Amino acid sequence: MAAPGYGKRTAPDQAPRTRDDFAHLPAREASIAAHLDRLPDGAAVDIKTLAKELPAYGQQAVASALRALSAAGHLRRFREPVEGCTQWVSRSYFSRTARDDAWWETFLARNARQSAPSPAAPPAQESARQQAPHERSPAYIALASLGCSDPRLTLSAAECTALEDLAAEWFDRGVTPLEFARILTAGLPDVIHCPGAFTRKRLIDRLPPERPETAYAPSPRRVMECTGCGTPGRPEALPGGLCRVCRSEAPSQEPWEPAQGVVHARVSQLRALAQASR
Repeated sequence: MAAPGYGKRTAPDQAPRTRDDFAHLPAREASIAAHLDRLPDGAAVDIKTLAKELPAYGQQAVASALRALSAAGHLRRFREPVEGCTQWVSRSYFSRTARDDAWWETFLARNARQSAPSPAAPPAQESARQQAPHERSPAYIALASLGCSDPRLTLSAAECTALEDLAAEWFDRGVTPLEFARILTAGLPDVIHCPGAFTRKRLIDRLPPERPETAYAPSPRRVMECTGCGTPGRPEALPGGLCRVCRSEAPSQEPWEPAQGVVHARVSQLRALAQASR
């Protein structure tokens, strides 16, 4: 097994296992694909480990086969953050069912959305309206607590209810209860004859600015890596899950071999040249 967080992951929505799952692949790639298919999630699938588990193939052969499996749509590597910390790990997603680039790109985008932070809680003002009749909103509680910070702003229940929506707007803009009390009780006059009216004016006059919309895009929760060398990149830059360099190294399905007659003719030509130079 790989270290926690690393290793193989099984792609979703695969067809049931059959004897012909990898019949379209060359013998070596089919053998390694069948081995990967049987491994549990979290198993180590790095080149060195696979070469040890498959003695018929060396590290170079395994690396070449993994690139071929990626190009065939069975394998993709993603770099993802470990939940709860800032560490990023590389995970290899294997699909018994061959997928095209569009499917893998959709899979990447879908999982990025699922792992993104959940939407913010409803604004304080809406939360106040959703409270059960016997419950009090944070805005109401903050207003009722002003008298604890300074007795000159002691409000009645009716005044707290009347000012609740104004106060809720403060919390909707990110103000904490401590900041709320500090701002409203700072620099009070010696005598306040109407705490409710005074508090209303301060709630309006000292309303903090609206929080700006998120000024930056959230960092991606998953990025694709080249199956061959691990270079990260956007899906469109890694067709077949491979960078340009690794695509050029990927072996063709049917390696070219010169015809026997061509070989004999070339050898005869070289012998003639050798004799002529004597």
